[in-house]
Amino acid sequence: MAIAQHQSTRALASFAAGFDARTLPDEVRRKLGWLFLDHLRVCSIGARLPWSDWSRRYVGLVGRAGNSHVLFEAETVNPQHATFLNVTFGSSFDGDDTHVGAMLHPGVAAWSAALAVGEHTGASGPDVLAAVVAAYETIIRIGLSVQPGHFKRGFQSTGTCDGFGTAAASGRLLFRGKDAAQKIADALGIAGGHAGGLAQFYYSGGSAKRIHAAHAAEGGVAAALLAEQGYSGPNDIIEGQGGFARAYADGFNPAVIEEGLGQRFHLMDVLVKSHAAAARVAAGIDAMLVLREQHGFGSNDIASMALGIPKIIQGRLTNPHPVDLQAAQMCLPFSVALAAKVPLAPGGITTLGIPDYKAGLKDKRLHDIEERTTIALDDEVEAASNELSTAARVSVVLRDGRKFSMLVPAPKGSPSQPFTAAEHEARFIQELAPRGGDKTCGEIVAMSRDLDRLDPRWLGQVLSGKR
Repeated sequence: MAIAQHQSTRALASFAAGFDARTLPDEVRRKLGWLFLDHLRVCSIGARLPWSDWSRRYVGLVGRAGNSHVLFEAETVNPQHATFLNVTFGSSFDGDDTHVGAMLHPGVAAWSAALAVGEHTGASGPDVLAAVVAAYETIIRIGLSVQPGHFKRGFQSTGTCDGFGTAAASGRLLFRGKDAAQKIADALGIAGGHAGGLAQFYYSGGSAKRIHAAHAAEGGVAAALLAEQGYSGPNDIIEGQGGFARAYADGFNPAVIEEGLGQRFHLMDVLVKSHAAAARVAAGIDAMLVLREQHGFGSNDIASMALGIPKIIQGRLTNPHPVDLQAAQMCLPFSVALAAKVPLAPGGITTLGIPDYKAGLKDKRLHDIEERTTIALDDEVEAASNELSTAARVSVVLRDGRKFSMLVPAPKGSPSQPFTAAEHEARFIQELAPRGGDKTCGEIVAMSRDLDRLDPRWLGQVLSGKR
C-alpha cells in the first residue's frame, strides 16, 4: 500500500466544507429527489416494525431533548439520537438504497443525519442538500477504496463507512468559515476511531445488523458534535499508518476517494430496492418472478432448481436453511424459493417484504426446495456482474418435466434497470398517503423535484401530523 503521499481524509473534508449544491447537474438532482422519496418510504415501513420499538425504548433511556424530529412522530430529540432512530426505521428491514460495488447502504445515513442536524442548526435547503451529497460521496468512495478485501476480512461496510459520511454531513452543517474543513477532518478522525461493522451475523444470525447503520450513523453525528466542542481527530484517519485502510482492508485505492470529487457523483450508481433482501440476491428473485409470470408455475410445481452465481456472493449469501429472519433476507436459495411462492402482483411489481419472509420461514416446502437446489459459479453470470449490480441465473425443472432458465444481468432498481420517476412517486404515495394524506404527499413530491426547498423542520412537522 503506497499511500503516504495521499491525503484522502483532507480531500473529503475540503469537499464537504466547500461543495456548492447549486452546481449539481440536473440528472444528479433528479436522482437525489427519487432517493429522498425512497428514503421516506422505507422509513415509513420500518417505523412500524418491532425492532424500531426496541430502538425507541433505547433512545428513551439515553436520549436528551432537542429540536430534531423523529420521523412520523411528534417527538423531537437531539440530532444524534434522532439520526439513530430514523436510520433504524430506514435500514432495519433491508429495503434501503444500496451501492453494490461499495457493498453498503449509504442513503439512510446520509438523509437521516442531514435532516436531523439540518433541523438542529436551522440550515437552508441548499446546505442540507450539500450535506446529503457529501455523505453519499464520502461513504461510497471510502467503501469502494477498500473493497473487496474489506468484505473478505469480515466487515459489513455499512457499519464501518456510514459514520464517515454522517460526520462529513454533520460537519458541513455545523461548521462555517475558514476552519470548516479542518473541523470536518477532525470529525472524520473521531468517527474513524469508532468504526465497527463485524459481519458474523451472516453465519450465526442475530438482529444486531438491523442497527449497524444506525449505530454508525449516530457515531458520525456524535463525532461532529464532539469536534464542535473541541475534540480533534487524526487528519489522516483513512490513509495513515494506523488508519482505517490499513487496519480494515487488504488493499486500498486512494484515487477512488480523491479523484473527481464534485464532478463524478457515485450516488448516481446507487440501487433502489424492490425487495426486503440483500441487493446481491435481488437478480435471482427477479429471475424467478419473471419465469413464473411467463410460464405460470408456483413453488409446489418445482422438482429441482439450479442457481448460477458470481464468486463474490459464494458463501455468505448462498448458505441454505437460514437460522432466522435476518439470515433469510441474506440467503439467495431461500429468497429465490420464496419468490416461487408469493402471489404475483397483477399488472404491477411483485415485491418480497418482511411478512413474506416471516411466513416463508414457517413453510417446510421452501426448505424442501432448498434441499433440491444446486448452486454453482457461472462464467456468464460472473461477466454480467459489476460494481453496479450482481447478476444471477435461475433454472428450474418442473414436476411435469418442463425446464426453464433465465439470466437476469441486473435487478429492477439498479442503474441499468431503474425505476421511472412515475414509479418512484407512486411507491412513495402508496406507502405515505395513509399516514399523511394526498395533499401532504403531493407537497413532498413537489419538494423532491426541487430540493433547494427542502426544509427539515417543515418535513418533521408535517410527517408528525403537527401541520
